Amino acid sequence: MATELFKEPMSKVDTAWLHMEQPTNLMMINGVIIMDEHLDYERLLETIEQRFLTFRRFRQKVVDTARGAYWVIDEDFDIRCHVRRTALPGAADQEELELLVSQLASTPLDTSKPLWQIYVVENYVEGPVILTRIHHCIADGIALVQVFLSLTDPTPEGRPSAKKPEVWKKRRADESRVFQRLLDPARGGLDFATHLGARMIQEGSKMLENPAIAGNYAKEAGEIVRELAHSLTLENDPITRFKGQLGTRKRVAWAEPLPLDEVKAVSKAFGCTVNDVLIAAVTGAVREYMVAAGDDPDGLEDIRATVPVNLRPLEHAQELGNHFGLVFLSLPLSMGNPLERLYAVNDRMNELKSSKQAAVTLGFLGALGMGPSAVQKPVLDMLSQKATAVLTNVPGPQQPLYLAGSQMKEMMFWVPQNGNIGLGISILSYNGKVFFGLISDYRLVSEPSAIISRFKQEFEKLLYLGMMLPLEGRPATATAETLLTKSLDDDLPGA
Repeated sequence: MATELFKEPMSKVDTAWLHMEQPTNLMMINGVIIMDEHLDYERLLETIEQRFLTFRRFRQKVVDTARGAYWVIDEDFDIRCHVRRTALPGAADQEELELLVSQLASTPLDTSKPLWQIYVVENYVEGPVILTRIHHCIADGIALVQVFLSLTDPTPEGRPSAKKPEVWKKRRADESRVFQRLLDPARGGLDFATHLGARMIQEGSKMLENPAIAGNYAKEAGEIVRELAHSLTLENDPITRFKGQLGTRKRVAWAEPLPLDEVKAVSKAFGCTVNDVLIAAVTGAVREYMVAAGDDPDGLEDIRATVPVNLRPLEHAQELGNHFGLVFLSLPLSMGNPLERLYAVNDRMNELKSSKQAAVTLGFLGALGMGPSAVQKPVLDMLSQKATAVLTNVPGPQQPLYLAGSQMKEMMFWVPQNGNIGLGISILSYNGKVFFGLISDYRLVSEPSAIISRFKQEFEKLLYLGMMLPLEGRPATATAETLLTKSLDDDLPGA
């Protein structure tokens, strides 16, 4: 009875993510942090208890009822049930670590406890490893990255101490400014979608007195409706080797990181964003994998990826939960030239940034979360047919950080896929490097390393082309067509 007094209703959007889980696609965000030196397990426990558990959500378990889902305090909470030590067999190398992460990504969390786990791997050849598994209903990736950063210190001397969210959110404020260019247009759409009804009620008399005001509301509402209709009426993605019956096994892989300075140099040379360059390289890697697997390069069609767009200021990340929308980005697989792909990605991303699609999908997920699971599944399956992959890019801190006194050397995470989507691509930048991760359904792609290993050579094609430009870079009036005339027939690295 005491537990019932403290039950906290789960938000409708978080409920939607809770109910998205199915045996073929578990709704977990999986992460790997590779440390540079010895990791003190007891100090890590203390750090987690003093900082991570400051957020009550990590002490709460989920109770899902016909009347809705709730958060309740786990009265039997034991931190050692959630933070466990383990070891790799055999050579304890990257292959063995990828197999362990794959097994964990294929195993559901224990619903009788708070929906998160941390594993400490102490014998990996590259250094100690921290593996994380957190259910998506707790928070989205942007919030979770900020939560984990709250566990860190700028020097190894930092000692575990209780930190309130208000303290660390200010420390991270400067790091979060990189998000603002994407947040502002999307947030405008979200604010409008959220408050439209209230404003119409509050100003109903004014609208009756002044038809011009009503016309403005009607125009904005029309844009929201058109975005929703556009998303719901998209044609299904083409059938490729990435579409098919899903199984219950996942496989993960990650690639050798790229120097962030080189990525920035390429983006500057071609007048595109860093995100454009990375997505173009991802697209090229997928295309080359398909061609190597036997697909006709002239017959490839573009496929869509759902791309999360954060819709909340980073200083509110301590509130946890999910507060992002999804946009459908068409990846130009049909284009064989790397520069043509880059400018196609740039054009398509610019078009999405000016739309309200992300805000609309967030509202749609909230509405879906109010319905029963029996209604949610067919709708989500229908939407998942319109995309082939999930693709997310999270910028992290660009200076070395320390966790429990040990330096974090590498970081990577893998996003869950919903419905019938069997491919997830994750990009994370940290300490001057860009890390790529890929998770796949084993039935569709049994060796995701065959895709991920091509990322670097696809980026190097763009780097090579960028080096051929004059020092002043891309002229302000240059177009994709004029730049494409440069050395289209030259041999490129990895081509």
